[in-house]
Amino acid sequence: MLAVGIDFGTTNSSLARCVEGPKSQSPAVELVRVPSLTGPTESYRSLLYLEQVRQQGKNRLASWTGPAGIEQYLSREARGASGRLIQSLKSFLTSRMLLSTEVFGIRVTIEELIARILRDLREKAEQQFDAPITSAVAGRPVRFVGAENEEDNAYAQGRLRTAFELAGFKSIEFEMEPVAAAHYYESTLQHDELILIGDFGGGTSDFSLIRVGPTVRRRGRKANDLLGNAGVGIAGDAFDAKIVRHLVSPHLGAGTKMQSVDKLLPVPGWVYSKLERWHHLSFLKAKDTMNMLANVKAQALEPAKIEALIHLVNEDLGYRLHQSVQKTKSELSAETAARFLLADGAIEVDALAQRAAFECWIGDEIAAIETCVDSLLRDSAVPAAKVNMVFLTGGSSFVPAVRRIFEQRFGGERIRAGSEFTSVAQGLALKAR
Repeated sequence: MLAVGIDFGTTNSSLARCVEGPKSQSPAVELVRVPSLTGPTESYRSLLYLEQVRQQGKNRLASWTGPAGIEQYLSREARGASGRLIQSLKSFLTSRMLLSTEVFGIRVTIEELIARILRDLREKAEQQFDAPITSAVAGRPVRFVGAENEEDNAYAQGRLRTAFELAGFKSIEFEMEPVAAAHYYESTLQHDELILIGDFGGGTSDFSLIRVGPTVRRRGRKANDLLGNAGVGIAGDAFDAKIVRHLVSPHLGAGTKMQSVDKLLPVPGWVYSKLERWHHLSFLKAKDTMNMLANVKAQALEPAKIEALIHLVNEDLGYRLHQSVQKTKSELSAETAARFLLADGAIEVDALAQRAAFECWIGDEIAAIETCVDSLLRDSAVPAAKVNMVFLTGGSSFVPAVRRIFEQRFGGERIRAGSEFTSVAQGLALKAR
C-alpha cells in the first residue's frame, strides 16, 4: 500500500511520496505535479468551483478543483455559465455554526466540499504514481483558525478526518505542520541541531522547537525531541485582509453614507468585513444580501461605489481580487512600493501601496506572532542563544516584517529557508515512510 504525505492548506495544497533508492542514500521525495495555465505546478490551489448541471431530469453540482477549477472559473463567461467559487475552506473547520451551505439549491456540508478537493488531488497522485492511494499522513496546524482551546482543535481535526474519509482515504494519521517541516529540514542535515521551525500558511502561523539530525534518525525520534509547539490563527490571509481594507474597500463604498428618511447612516460595515475574509466572500452572493445591497445602492450618496461592490459579488470576482492582493503583497516583499490594480466592469482600483504603510497595517498581527514565538521559547525554557538554526517556510515567510521577528532574536546568519510551498508535504511523506 502506497502511503503519502498531504499538506491540505488554506490557500495551497501539495502531496508527496517517498521513493526508495540505494541503501546508502536517503530516500528521494516525489511531489505530485499537475498542469496549470502557467505550466506544471507542485502547489495545488485549495479552491473549489461549482456549477449546476441538469442530468437525467435532476440538478446536480459539477465541481472542479485546483488549476482546473481556476480554468473553469475564468472561462465561465465565454461558456455562458454561472458558478460559485469557494476558497479557504480549511478556515471553517472550527465553526460549529457553519456546518453546511446551499449551492444552487443543493445543501452540502463543509466536509463534502473539502472532500472534493482531496479526492481530485488523490486521483491525480494515483495517475502519476500509478498506484492506488488510501493511506496518508496529513498535516494539521498547531492551532486551527478560530480555535480557542484544545477542544476546538480536536473538533476541527475530526471534521478534517471526515473529509479525508469521504475522499476515499481509509487510513489517516495527523502530524503538526511545523513538525513535518522539521522532517524535511532534517533530511538535509549531516549534523545534529536544535531548530525552531516557523510555518506560515494562509490561515495560521505555527512554530515548533525540535531536535533533529543524524543521531535522531539513527536512534529513532523520541517524544522529548519535541520541546514545544505554539501557534496563532494569524498568517497570510490576515495580511491580505489589511490590503483589502485599506486599498480596495474604500473604492467599494466602505466608510460612505446613505440617506435613510431624514437621517444619514453609514453603509453597513459588516459586508466589508466579509470581503476581507476569503472563506466568507462567496457567501455574500446570497439572495438576501444581494437584495440588501440593491437597497443600499438606492439610498447611497456614492452609488457608483456600491455598484462596484455589487459587481464584484455578483460576478464572483473573489479569485481576481485574491490574485491582485497576492501580487501586491509579493511585490512589497521585494520592493518598497507596489501598484495595486483591479479593473473589471464597474470596478476600477488603481492604487500605490507603500511597504511602510503595509507594515503599519499589519502591526497588530506581527505583534501577535512575536508574542507567540516568545511564549514558545519561554514555556520550553530554551533561550534564543541555544537555538542552532531557524527554518522558515510558507508564503508569508517572505514578508520582511515577519523575517525581522527572527533576525532580531536569532540573527540573520541562523535563518534558513527553502521549498516554502512544499516543505510540509515533503516532510509528511518522510513521516509516512
